[in-house]
Amino acid sequence: MSKIITEKTNLHPRNLHKSRYDFDLLCKNDSKLKSFVAINEHNIETIDFSNPEAVKSLNNALLLTYYDIQGWDIPKNYLCPPIPGRADYIHYIADLLAGNNNGIIPEGDEVQGLDIGVGANCIYPLIGNSVYGWSFVGTDIDEKAIRNCSAIIEKNPKLIDDISLQQQTESRFIFKNIMTPEDRFAFTICNPPFHNSKEEATKGSLRKVNNLSDKKNTTPVLNFGGQNAELWCDGGELGFITQMIYESAKYPMQCLWFTTLVSKHSHLSSLYKTLNKVNVAQVKTIDMAQGQKKSRIVAWTFLTETQQKNWKFEIERPIF
Repeated sequence: MSKIITEKTNLHPRNLHKSRYDFDLLCKNDSKLKSFVAINEHNIETIDFSNPEAVKSLNNALLLTYYDIQGWDIPKNYLCPPIPGRADYIHYIADLLAGNNNGIIPEGDEVQGLDIGVGANCIYPLIGNSVYGWSFVGTDIDEKAIRNCSAIIEKNPKLIDDISLQQQTESRFIFKNIMTPEDRFAFTICNPPFHNSKEEATKGSLRKVNNLSDKKNTTPVLNFGGQNAELWCDGGELGFITQMIYESAKYPMQCLWFTTLVSKHSHLSSLYKTLNKVNVAQVKTIDMAQGQKKSRIVAWTFLTETQQKNWKFEIERPIF
């Protein structure tokens, strides 16, 4: 009997993960995943998404199969990102840049992105480089996270010239110490800390695990807990993005599009007011969805329409 793979219509049209996971293919490329795959009550192959080791194994298989990333891994207790959703962000960034390039997605390492909070997983640079050939600077305040990203890059020599890493040594700043007057980033990308405190983050992790599992847990599964910098900061998501907006105003010509994920719709009104205060030239809000979870990207630029048109993308990678 032929296998029917249904499509997830809410993901970006270019997302390689629009269909249900092809576990036959994934297990063929990464045999370790096989031990986590089972048939659910709907007679569909799947994994237990409340099991961090299963999710990590799935991510490794996805990155190997679709992005040719070898030996991906993260340390215990660090966030394990959902790859389809992370890929969506990259594809919407590509569409955003195409709007400044006569409708053509600019490809190649001359297109440079800045990943704020690259984490230990390095997921945005890995996908962005694999799909579009972009180069990245990944920053984080966590030295261990930076070291792990470096280990991933070392296992994939093709990435050494295209992904660089820099630790932010002053945690109260986002762009200071990172951006220089000579920089010309096509975009920034960020998945900001969501919660206001460790206690709030712990409750959120418990809700996530309990939603994914039939069993009710009273202690968070550590791999879904994440590190402090990944999940919470003073002021939570709204405080972090507000700080990012104010800081971005100090580097108006260094970046074409500043962007960030915004999980809470209720934060948009305040963020728009802050963007208006710093006199941005243009704001765009891009809706995203993965399953029942809805999110959005907020993008802003200080460049006028004429300055945006004059921004030059050099497309070096041949398109066949």
